[in-house]
Amino acid sequence: MRASDKAYESLRTDIVEWRIAPGTVLAEVEQSERLGVSRTPVREALGRLVADGLAVQQRGRGTVVSEVSDDHVEDLFVLRVALECASAKEAARSTHRESFAELAGRFDAAAHEVKSPGSREAYYQLTQLLDDSIDEAANNKYLSSALRTLRVNLQRVRRMAKDNPRRLKESAREHAAIARAIASGNPEVASAATIVHLHQSLTHIMAHSAGSERQ
Repeated sequence: MRASDKAYESLRTDIVEWRIAPGTVLAEVEQSERLGVSRTPVREALGRLVADGLAVQQRGRGTVVSEVSDDHVEDLFVLRVALECASAKEAARSTHRESFAELAGRFDAAAHEVKSPGSREAYYQLTQLLDDSIDEAANNKYLSSALRTLRVNLQRVRRMAKDNPRRLKESAREHAAIARAIASGNPEVASAATIVHLHQSLTHIMAHSAGSERQ
């Protein structure tokens, strides 16, 4: 792995996992020392983080981790609805839908397992598999590229709502409905199931965000 890729992956993970908080200045010298690489790879990594929307350039401060506000979350979900509904529809029209019935079954099983130790990371891996499968079935490189960038920001937003077992159980059932609709080859039902899931996800995140502000 190139030094710039290593720096990028490390910084991106720290930002997404909230180990580096919004508003933190990402100084080149400090980060190069922390990551054990020279300043040039760090500079390249910071440029990629800005392109992702995880950081911004501020006059007099340099590169700063971007803030996550309620408006930011809502804007992300407006784009998410448009892109994921389009992708689900295209996947449902594909002739390569064999894996989605199995995925629906795995999400049904996951709905009963999310409370057990170690199950949540496995669940997130399953949702990543569904995303990848939809991207592959949709077979639209522009949609896939836009969704990849969007999902990086969504991973950070998801951490705002923590890992609520009840919500994860509901989410598993919603994902099962999406997978089942795609497997049946019904674009409109796949889109509707995606809208239901995204509405529920946004409602949960915003409720948690509001609760945090009152504390």
